[in-house]
Order: sequence, then structure tokens, then C-alpha cells
Amino acid sequence: MKRVYFLLTTLCLLSLSAFAQTGKISGQILTSDAKPAEFVSIGLKGSKSGTTTDSDGRFNLNKVKPGSYTLLASFVGLVTQEQEVEVKEGETATISLSLKEDANQLQEVVVHGGSGYKTNEVSSSLRIQTPILETPQNIQVVSSKVLSDQQIISMSDGLIRNVSGAARLEHWGDLYANITMRGSQIQAFRNGFNVVSSFWGPLTEDMSFVDHIEFVKGPAGFMLANGDPSGLYNVVTKKPTGQTKGEASITVGNYGLFRTALDLDGKLSQDGKLLYRLNVSGQNKKSFRANEYNNRYSIAPVVSYQIDEKTKLTAEYTLQYAKMSDVGSYYIFSTEGYATLPRDFTTLPAGLEPTKIKDHSFFLNLQHQFNSDWRITAQAAYFNYQQKGTSLWPNVVNPDGGLIRSVGIWDAASEMTLAQVFLNGNVSTGAVTHRILGGIDIGSKDYMADWVQSHALDTLGGEYNIHSPYTGAPNNGYPVWDRTLNLEARAVNGGGLMDQKYTGIYAQDELGFLNNKIRLTLAGRYTYVSQSSWGGPQVSDKHFTPRVGLSISLDKQTSLYALYDQAFTPQSGKLANGGTIKPLTGNNREIGIKKDWAGGKWNTTAAIYSITKRNELTADPNSPPNSGLSIVLGEKRAQGVEFDLRGTIVNGLNLVANYAYTDSKVTKVAAGVTDIKVDDVIPGFAKHTVNSWLSYKLQNGALKGTGISAGFTYLADRATGTWNTSNAKENLPNYFKLDGGLFWEKDNIKLTLNVFNILDEYLYSGSFYGYMGNVYSWQAEAPRNARFSINYKF
Repeated sequence: MKRVYFLLTTLCLLSLSAFAQTGKISGQILTSDAKPAEFVSIGLKGSKSGTTTDSDGRFNLNKVKPGSYTLLASFVGLVTQEQEVEVKEGETATISLSLKEDANQLQEVVVHGGSGYKTNEVSSSLRIQTPILETPQNIQVVSSKVLSDQQIISMSDGLIRNVSGAARLEHWGDLYANITMRGSQIQAFRNGFNVVSSFWGPLTEDMSFVDHIEFVKGPAGFMLANGDPSGLYNVVTKKPTGQTKGEASITVGNYGLFRTALDLDGKLSQDGKLLYRLNVSGQNKKSFRANEYNNRYSIAPVVSYQIDEKTKLTAEYTLQYAKMSDVGSYYIFSTEGYATLPRDFTTLPAGLEPTKIKDHSFFLNLQHQFNSDWRITAQAAYFNYQQKGTSLWPNVVNPDGGLIRSVGIWDAASEMTLAQVFLNGNVSTGAVTHRILGGIDIGSKDYMADWVQSHALDTLGGEYNIHSPYTGAPNNGYPVWDRTLNLEARAVNGGGLMDQKYTGIYAQDELGFLNNKIRLTLAGRYTYVSQSSWGGPQVSDKHFTPRVGLSISLDKQTSLYALYDQAFTPQSGKLANGGTIKPLTGNNREIGIKKDWAGGKWNTTAAIYSITKRNELTADPNSPPNSGLSIVLGEKRAQGVEFDLRGTIVNGLNLVANYAYTDSKVTKVAAGVTDIKVDDVIPGFAKHTVNSWLSYKLQNGALKGTGISAGFTYLADRATGTWNTSNAKENLPNYFKLDGGLFWEKDNIKLTLNVFNILDEYLYSGSFYGYMGNVYSWQAEAPRNARFSINYKF
């Protein structure tokens, strides 16, 4: 601990001694009709310094030596514009430049340095200030345009096709995303906070208030107080832009989908210091299975206030309300094999009480810019989740097709209080530059649930017949739950309490050599965690994890990188053999190459990695999934190759394409484990994953503005979603899904029609449950279906 504090103090003192040696240029680029100009390339004549404007047309050029410069604003196909600027030591020169073109003209060209599918920078909530091209890690960003073009309406709605190697083990309806990558489930973040409070959450974010999603692959020492070494995804919400604008949309589709959303952005004061952003949405949605529905609405107001020239305060609140059918209806059970029942088969009876969820979140963010080189950020978050509902699962699955369906109560509540303070800075010591990051991350999480009460819907002799299903009232009636005690008391009685408290302190220095062509990252994190779950004992541990990264620019558009990082996660729960639980430890080794093509219009990332995890808990293969019983696996290794491509290939043609080879196996087995062996494949992954999404819009002619989209997902060598301890080792078949559509946009209107599962394939993921008597279970996806959207910007 003392070493970490000493390192932080030394870095801060060293950096503060040099902060006033340079200045900064910041500003905004607007079109001739006063709209923000996105992806405009900004540079200084005769200098290698450069950046691109963000979605608000804003830019920053840091660490500029005092003097007179000519600022260049350029973009493909249009004339470069210039403006003189004077930079003074320790000060910020502010520039405002208006282009000759209006917003519609600007949309018709491919912008230099970026496109709607490609992003050059990560959000400030990731804490780092290094461009993606120069970061020694594989980071992929799913942009707002990708979300719009693919008509993605929630985190569980086809999003993962845009990132190599990402998968979902079980669908869980639209309740939880549960995204896996590089051999494990990755952590869920929102605006830089880890929002996982249980084995299932968090509730999937509605895309109405989401700006983009950042996928960080491998350990993220600069983000995680503790977490899985496979990585994380960070949902970045919409913030005020300072522009008065709005967008309204309506989406309709098969199975009763009706959705509307409104996005308002503007000023609350004439001087522009007080800004707001308001996103609201409402949705009714049924299913291709009988009795299923998922109705939701959300409201997300954000207010920001520019306290002074250097200080900004942002407050954000989000409410998501869901009323949905029991997600257990997504599961199909049979002893005869996968896909042996119709894909619209369901065990859900009409009249079962709905699951109702209220999910509240509050964010408070304070940023202060000391000068052009130093910035401090302090932010806090509070999450409150309330659930009242049920979980459907069979007690008995007979070979003749008879089921005894059981409904378990699932009332739950979660509360999280989180806080962070971090410092970013730029320093030069002679010919060496330093990008400094240091901070503290603390949090408290509590989750409680009553899942003990259960009720059998069917009786012995009156089983539910899967070959002749009846989805009306069950012969044993509906459950009547005893909610006399409060939830906490019921959770204590059933072992349904989980909690976690953590503190993480970290420091990172990215040293730049040879005009920043070579960048060496040295970092460390000290973590203390205390937690318990499933009625198990409170466990705590502390650990120091190092991080070393190297990034080398071969030229302005190509970089090689290498990374070594460690992860540390205390574990809690109940072991099936009653033993003592040790913390999970892991390390990641990774090398890769990143390249921008065609002047930055599109880019590629190729990576090779190897992740080793020790002492990991995994569900006991001989117990029900909701038993809470675990075994210590021993050691597993995930290694593979990833390739991602995204951006604008030629004018009007946007493309996302990726491939992943994932080899995830058991390398050591803990003493006493007999059901799992060395070289067993880790459940839930495809060895080969291929995705693509292509969108082309006509640039000229009578059909100008008309476009076509198409994409596919292919999964090969798929393992089942659970450990298979029987002799019936049947893997899942290969998977191929084709989607596509048409769109038309002119001025402020865009019409989009997409068709999903065009080939009408029977698509599913599945698991095998030996403890139930060798039962196959799978979750089928929807048949061919379509969505039509109307978007209007004003």
C-alpha cells in the first residue's frame, strides 16, 4: 500500500512541476447552417499534431508549444480551411470555425479521419487519454450509427455481432445481456462504473439513452478494482451537446412490436452554461411464443452546468421500468435431443403473474481542467433495482415427454453506491513525454433475493405433455406467495444475500519516446475486496497487480502493441464439498497490430492473446443451476486470434466485419473434481465466430439517399452452454443467420426496413443437464421477422 501511495505522489509532483510548459487549442467546427461538423480532421501546418472533431464538432489539441500557428480543418472531397491561432504558455486558445458547406452537404462526403462506423477516441469514462490507435489493448467501439442502422433497441438485441468473439450463453429474454468473450463472462459497465451486483444483472440498457458501447478486451487495470481478465463493456449514455436539436422515432415489427422514442437536446440558459438532454422511450413487444411479452419504458434526463471556464458539473438520472412474462419460458426441455420440438414451443401458462422491474440510476460527474495538461474527474453513482416476479423451471422431465413445471418466486433488490476520483495529466521530461493517470475507485454493492418458495403447476399423473402442449390454466393452479416477511428477511432465510465492498488505487504512466512513436505503459493497482454470497462466509483479500504495455507507431496509421496484465477477484459462495474458497487470479498476454486505412476512413485490429485463470469457481454440474453450489475448477486457459474491421470503405459504403478463433480449455483440475477433466472445452463458446454488417447508400441520381444493408453471423464448432458430464456429448450444430434491409434518407427523415433471419432457420443455443436425467435444453430464436422505423430529426 505504501509503495502505491508513494508512486502516486511522485508522479503527481513530477507532473505538476512541468504543466505550464505548453498550451492548448480547443474549439468547435460548425457547418454553414450552424450544425456541428463531425469527423473533421484538425491539424497544425508544419506539425504532426492532429485530431478529429467529435459528434458535437468539438476538438482539443493538447501539449502545443507557445507560438503562432495555422490551424487546418480538412475533410475528404472538400476544400481545406485555415485559421491563424496564437498559443500562450499555460493557456487555452479557443477557436470557432464555420465551414462553407451545410450539414446535408457534409453528410455526402467521407470524412477524413473517421466515419459513422469508426471511432478514433474512447470516452473520458474509460479514464485513458490515448487514441485507440496508440492504446496497447484491443478496444472496439460500437457507434451510435451502427446501433441505428441495425435497429438495435437493447443490449441483448443483436449488439454482439459487432465485436469479434462475443457471445451469449443463454438468452434470458431482454432481462440480462450476460455477454461472454475470451473464455468468460465479461463485466458490465456504465459510464465507467462496474454495475454488476449479482450473477445475473444488470438489467439490459434500452438504447434510447445510449450513445455508444465500448468493448475493452482483456484485463483493464485502468478500469477495474476487481474483475474478470477477459474484459468488459462500457455503456456510454447520451449527454448534452450544447446544440438545440431533437429526434423522434417510431418502430413497428412482427409479434406486436410497437416502440417510440424521443431525444431532446438543448440549452436551459441563454449563455449556454446550463444544458439539458432528455431521452424517453416506450415499448410494447410480444413474442413468437404464446403468452410472452416484454413491455418497457424509460426516461433519462441529464443536466450539465459550466460552473466556470474550467469546471463542469453533470447530473444524470435514468429510470427503466419493465413488465414482462417469466423469462423461464425461453427454455425448451426434452430428453430426445436439441431442436426436437417446434421453435415456438413454450411451457408458459396464460395468466401467470408478470415480472415487474424498476431500475433507478443516478450519476454525478464533476470535471475540472486545471490547465491544458491537467484534469481531475470526480464522479459518484447510485443504483437501486427492485424486482417482483417468478422463475419457471421444471422439477421433472420424463422420457415420455411429461413435465412437472415449477414456478419459483424471484423477488429481488439491489443497491449500489459507487465513487471514483481520477487525475489525467501530460508531462514532458526532456525528450520523454508522459501521459499520467492515477486515482481511487470505491464501491459498496448489496443484492438480496427470495427464490426459496416454489409451486408445482402440474401434478403426478397430470404432467404437462410436450407433444400436446396446453398453455391455459395449469391443473395444479397458480402460485400464491407468502410475502408476509420483508424481502431481506426472506432472503436471509433462503441464503439469498450477496454483498461486496471494494477499494482500488491505481497509477499509470505512458512514456513516449522518439516524438511519441514508441509508448511504454507502466501501471499498478492495489485492490482490497470483501464479499459474500449464497449464505456463505464473508471473505476478503488484497492484491497488487502490475500492468505493462508497449505500443510502437510504424507510421502515422499503423501501430504494433504488446500487453501483459493481471487480474484479481475474490470469490464467495458455497462449495459442493464444503471447502475453502480462494481468490481468482489470472493473467493476460496479448500482441496485436492496428491500422487506419485510406487516410483514416476505416481501420483494422488483429490480436493474439492467451489468458490463464486459476482457482475459478464454476457451477456444480451435478446440481440445479439455481442451487448456488460451486466447485473449484483448477485452472483454465483461453487463447485465440481476433480480427476486427470497421469504417467507410468507399463513399457511401460502411462495413463492420470480424472473426475470432477461441480455444478455451481446462488445463488443470482441482483435487476432488471428477466430473471435469483436463482438455475439456469450456462451455458456451464457438471455436470460430464470423460476423459482418455492410451498408451502402447511393450518392447520386434519382435514387440518391436510398441504401441497402446486409449482414450475417456464423458460428462453428459450438460447445454446449453447461458442463456435460454424461456420455451423451452432443455439441451444438453450426449456426448461420442472415439479416438485411433497405433504407432511405433525405433531409431530416430516414426510413429503415430490416428483415432478420431471412433464411428462416431454426436457430438456438443450448445446454445439457445431466442431473435432471440427461435432459437437453435450448432457447430458440425468432423465425423470419421484420422491423420498420421512421426517424425524424428537428
